[in-house]
Parts: sequence; structure tokens; C-alpha cells
Amino acid sequence: MRCTCVFFAILCIMAPAFADTGAFDIARWDSVIENVRNTATEKHISEDTIKSTLRNPAFIPSIVRNDKNQSEFKLSLDEYLKRTVNPARIARGRTMGTKYPTMLNKIESKYGVPPHVILAFWGMESNYGEIKSRHRLVDAFFTLIYDGRREKFFTDQLLALMKIADDNKLDINNIRGSWAGAMGHFQFIPTTLAMYGVDGNGDGHIDIINSVGDAMASAGNYLNNLGWNKNERIARRVILPADFDTSLMDGKTKKTLTEWAKTGVLNPDGTQIPTGNMVAGLVADVANLPEFSSDDFAPDSDVAPRPVIVAYLTYPNFYRIKRWNNSNWYAIAISELADRLK
Repeated sequence: MRCTCVFFAILCIMAPAFADTGAFDIARWDSVIENVRNTATEKHISEDTIKSTLRNPAFIPSIVRNDKNQSEFKLSLDEYLKRTVNPARIARGRTMGTKYPTMLNKIESKYGVPPHVILAFWGMESNYGEIKSRHRLVDAFFTLIYDGRREKFFTDQLLALMKIADDNKLDINNIRGSWAGAMGHFQFIPTTLAMYGVDGNGDGHIDIINSVGDAMASAGNYLNNLGWNKNERIARRVILPADFDTSLMDGKTKKTLTEWAKTGVLNPDGTQIPTGNMVAGLVADVANLPEFSSDDFAPDSDVAPRPVIVAYLTYPNFYRIKRWNNSNWYAIAISELADRLK
């Protein structure tokens, strides 16, 4: 069934958006819809869910703009932490900890992920559910499939969403998320939800958007499958000599704590870091290091201490976080927020 009439109407509304990129290709849009229909049928997704998905998908130009023009502007680590680990988020996280103690303890017991870690992810991903996603995911995925930059990836996401809606008796047209397809309290994409989603409240369905229990349990299950070790911290804030070799601060160079101690890595108060065979990386905001003059490297005195660089020793849990979100800044923020929510 062709959707041409519907989309001619949409195009009339959105025509200015295509001034720079050319006319909307109705034939391509229809082929995308037919491909989804055929593949969903092959995967034994119910006819009711297929009909609901294809009833009235909309092309959203702003989603294409977001995908093509993702900001390359990068905050410094200090700026990022001020935005993400702020007093309001810390206070709300503590409130959520007192609101859901039984659920959080149950997740720790079952999945080995402590409450303060679950709360940190929840705070970072949706500010504890306060940030509401506005896009229908059906529209987002059809738009991104049509755009073609990552057609297979977004087709897989839409098909996974259809299967999730099918299995959990959800109205797929009521499922909303980010423009890139993440949803719920912990911003899972559908394929991640399909693999790690858990019925946390025992109602027989998995709904990470409307059920905090399902969302928390799914996050705990995901982190458990990433190998989370509740007996290890995520990162340790440290200081380095100002003339420290910056090539070692990429997070990829790994040394034992004893080896790092020998290079001059210290606790923020100037005391020795713990030593031993625990392996860690080292991450610093190399692009925004303070500038030092030759005078700064005078011998230590009672008047002026030697200048230092702030950095983080990064333990195995840090790299597990990066499989959730491949950003050093994000992983450091999770570490800092979790420490404040203990």
C-alpha cells in the first residue's frame, strides 16, 4: 500500500526544509516502508503491529539535521562536570535513593550493581526521569532509515522496537524517545532493550518508559552483562607533575598502580596513591591543560608549590561504562556522581 497522498500533504507543510537538499523522494520513502513491511513479516512480527507501525509514519526534517550536524563543539572536562554533576542532580539523586531503597537493594542483590551506580546512570541519562522524549520512535526510525547514512542500523532498531511492542502488548505509536532512537529512564536503544530488558515489577511486561522498576532492573542487568564489579571503584581523581608525559593520558595506556605511582601520580592531597597489581589507565583533559612557564618548574619551596595537572586513574569499571557510552567525560561524570550518591 502506497503512502503517497499522506506524504504529499506532509511535504507541503515541510517544503522549505528541503530547499538545500532537494525534493523529497516519494519512491524511496515507499520502498523503505515496503522493506520494513516485508522484513517484519519474515521475522514473524504480528500483522497488527505491522499495520500500526505503517499506519502514518512521518518524515521529520529536524531529525535529519540533528543527525548530519551533530555538534563538534566539545566542552572541557571541568565544564562538562559542572553541567552534569551539579548540586541539583546530586540532591535529586539522594531523594530518589530514599524513594526506591527496596528496588535498588533488590537490583544490587540480583545483578551486583550498587544503588549509587544505578542512580548515577539514571541521573545522567534522564535526570531521574524528568527529561521527557518528544519524538515518536516510529517517525524517528523511518526518517533515519530514509536518510540512508546508517540505514541498516536504524532498520534493525525499528524492527527490534516492533518486536518489543509485539511481545509486551505496547502501542508502538505511543513509544517516544530521542531523535536518535533512545528511550526510557536509561535511554536504551531497542536492540539493547531486546537483549537486556527485564520485567522488574513482575507484571509480565517490559516497559522501561513507564515503569521505574523495569528500567532499573534492565540497567542492572545490562551492567551485570558488561561485567560490573561492585568491589571496584570506577575512577580515582589524582594529580600529576606539570611536566608529565601527556601521551600517557589517553586512557589506553595501562599500568599497574605501583607503576603509576613511580611516574609521580599522587592523590589530590599530595599523598601516595594505593599501590599494587591493579591495572588502570590515566585520563586527563589534555586539550585544556593549563599553560606553565619555565619559572613554574623551580624547585619546591614553602612559598609556591610545584604546578600540577588534574587527572583520573581509570579502573576496569570505567571501561565497562564506555561500552554503554564511549565517552571519557561521560564515564568520569558517572564516577563523580556515583561517589556523591553513596
